[in-house]
Amino acid sequence: MRHRLRFPHDIGQEDLRIPVRDGTVLYARVWRPTGEEPVPALLEYSPERLTDATVPRDLRRHPWYAGHGYASVRVDARGHGNSGGVPAGPAAEGAPGGPPDLPDAVDVIEWLAARPWCTGRVGMFGLGAGGTLALRVAALAPEPLRAVVTVCSSDDPYDNGGCALGGALPAGGLHSRSAALLSSVCRPPDPVFAGPSWRERWLTRLEAVEPAAHTWLAHQLRDDFWERQTPAAGAVRAAVLAVGGWGDPRRDTVLRLVSGLPPDRVRGVLGPWPHGYPDQVRQGAGAGFLHETLRWWDHHLRGIGNEVMAEPLLRTRAPGGPWTGEAHWPPPDVTPLVYELRGAPRTVDSPHSTGADAGPFLPDLLPAADQRADDAHSACFEFPVADEPVTVLGRPRLALRLRLDVPHGQVIARLCDVAPDGSSAPVTLGALGLSARHGPERVHAWPPGTTEEVSLELLAADHTFRPGHRIRLAVSSAYWPWIWPQTGSAGFVLDPEGSRLELPVHEHPAGRRTLPDPFRVVGQDPGAAREQEGPWPVGVSSAPRLDGERPERLLIRDLTAGTWRLETLPCPAGTRTHPGGLEITEDALEVRTVQERDPHSARALTTWSTRLHRPELSWDITVETRSELSCDASDFLLRDEAVCRDGRETVFHRTWERRIPRLAG
Repeated sequence: MRHRLRFPHDIGQEDLRIPVRDGTVLYARVWRPTGEEPVPALLEYSPERLTDATVPRDLRRHPWYAGHGYASVRVDARGHGNSGGVPAGPAAEGAPGGPPDLPDAVDVIEWLAARPWCTGRVGMFGLGAGGTLALRVAALAPEPLRAVVTVCSSDDPYDNGGCALGGALPAGGLHSRSAALLSSVCRPPDPVFAGPSWRERWLTRLEAVEPAAHTWLAHQLRDDFWERQTPAAGAVRAAVLAVGGWGDPRRDTVLRLVSGLPPDRVRGVLGPWPHGYPDQVRQGAGAGFLHETLRWWDHHLRGIGNEVMAEPLLRTRAPGGPWTGEAHWPPPDVTPLVYELRGAPRTVDSPHSTGADAGPFLPDLLPAADQRADDAHSACFEFPVADEPVTVLGRPRLALRLRLDVPHGQVIARLCDVAPDGSSAPVTLGALGLSARHGPERVHAWPPGTTEEVSLELLAADHTFRPGHRIRLAVSSAYWPWIWPQTGSAGFVLDPEGSRLELPVHEHPAGRRTLPDPFRVVGQDPGAAREQEGPWPVGVSSAPRLDGERPERLLIRDLTAGTWRLETLPCPAGTRTHPGGLEITEDALEVRTVQERDPHSARALTTWSTRLHRPELSWDITVETRSELSCDASDFLLRDEAVCRDGRETVFHRTWERRIPRLAG
């Protein structure tokens, strides 16, 4: 297949082996200009197997950066893909991040800076866990690292890394991530790149595998495990471009970075997309993301005066709105607007199926589900929007007076936009494990029968409520499968007297500075047109199914038993053919079940089957994993299983079982 490309530079590709301080060798791939002149290096360090899992993503960005004058490098984390060593211990978002991943990344940066083809200046970028690692490495301030682009990342791994939310346990995010990591880390090195020792290295690696959820649930409180993984923003010396999406639960990271780092070293972007690189999400509003990051690299790694730092401190665009800019965060013309809750005390005892319309914790589409079904099981308070629109920009706050008759509980609050036709569109949400109401460092049991005022923050929003609409606050005691049910289903009594909603409202929304779209699709780059041959795209074909195509999201309710079953697909099913002939077939299913009135019935199950096949080598690997999380009144029950086959031979079969006490009920 031929693809017409326009790059200012001819490029080449090379596979590298990079040694780190303990002698482990990491596998890397570099795309760089073919000329003799040294260029800056860009590093993406990730466990996501560069020779198969991220091939489509890598071929979109790394050759592009190389064609614009950079050495763009992808490195497999130790114990992953074709790198040596065994996997590091689970970090907040899974590897990379645990020891020794941080020193490995620093060693790679210094190694790259010393290459004769490098100017000595290095940038680092990443998505999700890779973006979090980039922030953590920047906090170590290695001298060659001058710039970072971090996308949909976490600056607070305990609270927004998928392992806790306001002290409550986010069942979907924690279990899904752990199951995906187990499937990935059990896959072998590729003999084409790792050589004849691939099988020996694979078996050694498998012996070191531990399911990440077992570690995460052993640290249900904010303890030293989490504090060691929180980047020290004050130590960051590199320039940071923080990018997030309004549909991503980690969007608050961008706001904390633009307010916490010196304004001459940080810029933030929040756009109308979910979790993912903005140029690759399914709801593509960021097609020009690579061009925008190139401006960042050019300024900070080449010293090109392109006025990238003259941009507003934060650029933001709500779904359906224009791009606007804020010179300060928080903006001086955003002030709190307080809505007092009214009415008689209400008993809030939501069925545990509340939350079925929440969507996945890390969505690949912006939330669009009508919230009326979940609203019906919540205490709702509405505030009409009269003649002027109400523009919310920032994190709403909520103060609630609650009475509990049990020692533990949780409260989930959602902000919705109710249209004149009655439809309820999600805007943002927040959660609070009531045992963490005085801080998540220890369990604070609720004295049964007493009333207290609790406060919580919702995730940030950029949303305008139009005249004729209503602002709806929906408060529930359950939100499955986002939040794991607490022991006991008594709920709580909400006293509106003294309870209030505080919205950060832009006083002059019509006067917000409107900006050109920074991610607009630009024309072809200058340079001679040429045609390049190569296996750049990845072919995808659907695997045949006896039962037809499975829907991405299937919700089943048993009316008699009162049970709910949610089935979702964490990855596209089918066979992909990668450059070089590698065939990958994946089939995965996530199942979440709960009984409406039994908090101990909650169960999360994920199965994952992967086949790696090289017909020309008769190399045929199958990895099957099964991860299950359930509970009783006192403990979480975890069971994971992995079966790995080389052809028809089972080379590894292990089951992990663990019972972990529930610290917060």
